[in-house]
Amino acid sequence: ATPFLAGLAVAAAALASKYGIQAWQAFKTQPPKPRLRKFCDGGFQPTMTRREAALILGVRENATADKVKEAHRRVMVANHLGGSLASKINKAKKVMVGKGKGSGSAF
Repeated sequence: ATPFLAGLAVAAAALASKYGIQAWQAFKTQPPKPRLRKFCDGGFQPTMTRREAALILGVRENATADKVKEAHRRVMVANHLGGSLASKINKAKKVMVGKGKGSGSAF
């Protein structure tokens, strides 16, 4: 009975390996699924709104000034670029804190 059980275990392991290899190969050949995007589509508004500023900084429209300043610092460090992107990020901070033009909501 012991050789029979050993043979049965080896056969089960071989069968499981066969199906595991087939599943892995099928998984590898699948086209990649699109991931959820963290960013919004489209360009910038002509006049920055609080909604757009909040999207740029990754905060809510009613975020406190401290949260806006922390988000601004985090985004600037993450991008560490100059030019128009940095100016957009700085403008978003000013709009959210209330020191810039276009601080009204689009809604």
